[in-house]
Amino acid sequence: MPLAVCATPIGNLEDVTLRVLDELRAADVVLCEDTRHTRGLLERHGIDARLVSYHEHNEAARTAELLPRLEAGDRVALVSDAGMPGVSDPGARLVRAALDAGVQVTVLPGPSAVETALVASGLVGDRYQFVGFLPRRAGELATLWEELARSPWPAVAFESPQRLPASLTSLARVDPDRPVAVCRELTKRFEEVVRGTAAELAARFTSPPKGEIALVLGPRSVEPDEAPALEAVAELVEAGVPRRRAAELVSRLSGVARNRLYRGSL
Repeated sequence: MPLAVCATPIGNLEDVTLRVLDELRAADVVLCEDTRHTRGLLERHGIDARLVSYHEHNEAARTAELLPRLEAGDRVALVSDAGMPGVSDPGARLVRAALDAGVQVTVLPGPSAVETALVASGLVGDRYQFVGFLPRRAGELATLWEELARSPWPAVAFESPQRLPASLTSLARVDPDRPVAVCRELTKRFEEVVRGTAAELAARFTSPPKGEIALVLGPRSVEPDEAPALEAVAELVEAGVPRRRAAELVSRLSGVARNRLYRGSL
């Protein structure tokens, strides 16, 4: 496999997969964001490999340099400091260039801070959004919160510890009751998941915490539409069903509170 995109641990070095370790051993060159960081992973697992830096400041030049080698059949492994290359980390440019050139690209899955945070938060739903790193500008951040406030699905974002207090304060202004989880140092020794409303967490995180942060916004609660449910109650009453019984039956099917349906149908 000329280009192997390899997911690496988001914290605990034992979380790397066996396939990734095999690929790192076999690669002619390993591309990584920080050679010092990746060397620590390789040394932990007894791997000696040639490391070449590949980060946001040299991504274009490195892609142009490496594409001929990939086309010639060299085996290249691409890693980031943590997680999957190309997802909020360098790598997407090289993958696109390799695919456009007809080079085989294989993705080796592994740890994901997004899914780890989502499950650890307890706010998981049938769908979710990943919005990457939060905007730095206050106006753009407020716009994002307003967009997410209209969504019934949970959302996951990355944030720096230095900007977390300001971001939580911004969220609390727009959507103070939104359930939120701050997931800090996932899979590491001092892992912490703090849950509460946006307003509660803004009050708690008044100064920057330590470590890497994933922020999870829980699904917005959506009130069921009462109008169709009230119409259903009226139809059952007209057909001879006692009003309380009709309200109870429709409540079970619609999610609207029974008492609201009973009072609203009077």
